[in-house]
Amino acid sequence: MARGWESKSVEQQQEEVAAERSRNKTQLTAEQIAEKQRRTALQLSRKRIEQQLEVATNSRHREMLKKALADLDLQLGEE
Repeated sequence: MARGWESKSVEQQQEEVAAERSRNKTQLTAEQIAEKQRRTALQLSRKRIEQQLEVATNSRHREMLKKALADLDLQLGEE
């Protein structure tokens, strides 16, 4: 019987922590959310291109990847 009460107490504590965290988060506007998603997408693209650049052997392909990387850096720097 004690275990049942104990598990409910833990569950209640977890719910309270989750509720407090959600209250403490600042509410983002739709524009802020969209900008955050765009920035995340750019960062993921940058990582993917870096990985491709590590294994690319063709000089033309490497040059194209370097240009794409520079473009992404420019877009990330504008923010």
